[in-house]
Amino acid sequence: MGVAELFRPVVGADAPITVRAYDGSVSDPDSGGSVASVDIRTETALAYLAGSPNTLGLARAYVSGHLDVEGDLYTALTAMSRLTISDVSPATLATTALKLAPVRLRHRNLAPPAQEHRQHGWMHSKSRDAEAIAHHYDVSNRFYELVLGPSMAYTCAAYPSETSTLEEAQFAKHALVADKLALEPGMRLLDVGCGWGQMSMHAAEHHGVQALGVTLSRDQALWAQKEVARRGLGDLVEIRHSDYRDVPEGEFDAVSSIGLTEHIGRAQLKSYFSFLYSKLRAGGRMLNHCITRPDARHRSHADPFIDRYVFPDGELLPAGYLISRMNGAGFEIRHEENLREHYSKTLKAWTANLEANWDECVAEAGEGRARVWNLYMPACAVGFDLNNIQLHQVLGVKLDDRGRSGFPLRPVY
Repeated sequence: MGVAELFRPVVGADAPITVRAYDGSVSDPDSGGSVASVDIRTETALAYLAGSPNTLGLARAYVSGHLDVEGDLYTALTAMSRLTISDVSPATLATTALKLAPVRLRHRNLAPPAQEHRQHGWMHSKSRDAEAIAHHYDVSNRFYELVLGPSMAYTCAAYPSETSTLEEAQFAKHALVADKLALEPGMRLLDVGCGWGQMSMHAAEHHGVQALGVTLSRDQALWAQKEVARRGLGDLVEIRHSDYRDVPEGEFDAVSSIGLTEHIGRAQLKSYFSFLYSKLRAGGRMLNHCITRPDARHRSHADPFIDRYVFPDGELLPAGYLISRMNGAGFEIRHEENLREHYSKTLKAWTANLEANWDECVAEAGEGRARVWNLYMPACAVGFDLNNIQLHQVLGVKLDDRGRSGFPLRPVY
């Protein structure tokens, strides 16, 4: 049996994917139609798959260049969406692993690609969280500029229409957050997990707000501080390289948490929301924007590939669980919405930027890192489209001592 035929049961007999291998073997789908091909270039690819017969093994083979995909990666990954350890039958995995045992033995000392990361220390300690953030963000600000585009926002955009550009959609997202927080001149905003500071700068530039943005990423903070100075916003915006838990100030009018909760973890969620609640004045609002899983049946911990290569220690929780914990910390919940389809569009736009700037991205961050992104963004887009993951915004308010929210009867967002 050729290598391609050996790999076919894992891909699936009906998956519209052609498998080609270094030994010259080819396996076409039973259906006859193929949307893309998986090319197993070397025996090393098989060794990675034998060692971890799930998404981690595939990622190792792809990131290292020993396995490649011809055709649109999003289309290929959609066709291969069953290829996870939970969807491929244990019997198929066991049979394939047994057949690949000699390959694994020959490569028993094979190390994972250099881009793979393992965390150290106590889960969600400040030092471990800083290590996780540095792994993902302290790579190259220029790399992120090339991928994210001029908006330099690394969270789900909000598309006003199907034809809106990424920059228009990111502006609309920041405007949506500002509207929900009812930002007005003279207010004070705490922007936790601020990234490259775009929400803080938007709040200052368009709403006259005094904003404090905090990020654990050194590179993000340096970039944002320079951008604040370039825009002449130094009197209104401070970007601080800090853990949000170390912010001593209080009595903020609003808190924005955009893309941070995924890094907090279930065990820390109560203290996280309680801390943010304590930072608000009576009547202050908090907007929590984060990736979630659609229900309690989906696993909370990140896919092995995502955990090792993209977001170490990431944990996704159902929207209902987040809302209950936010409510338990004292917030009255006033509004919630799911932007799942918007994140798929955002990821596809980032992927297009990466492909258009491939050579420069490789020069900035290395081919392995670029391949990580080229795999993870389409894979996540598939996840959002198939409702394996979601993106929720939840708006809460800290009531005053008479139970008043300060909300109009019918707010419009």
